[in-house]
Amino acid sequence: MLDTYAVIAEPSRRRILDRLLKSDSSVTELVSDLGMSQPLISKHLRTLRASGLVRVKVEAQRRIYSLDAGPLAEIDEWLSAYRMTWNRHVDKLAEHLDRRKKLREEAQQ
Repeated sequence: MLDTYAVIAEPSRRRILDRLLKSDSSVTELVSDLGMSQPLISKHLRTLRASGLVRVKVEAQRRIYSLDAGPLAEIDEWLSAYRMTWNRHVDKLAEHLDRRKKLREEAQQ
């Protein structure tokens, strides 16, 4: 299995994943919606399939691609520690802004 971090580092692959998050799609639909060439879409889909981020099912003559977000759980778990840090920083900023607002209000009285 390919390293999920390396796979999603490519912006075009993230665009494909974002599009598949909205709905399952054929290569033709992805080409139309994303404005990329068919060979490029196909290349990225092969990589996404190999990494387990995309599944494919055959419907008549078409292949329909869908998102499998399971491999992203590892990234979400890794980011959780950073998310707590970000939240603390946002909380401190909110406290700082509240103090400044209160001081301005007191100064106007």
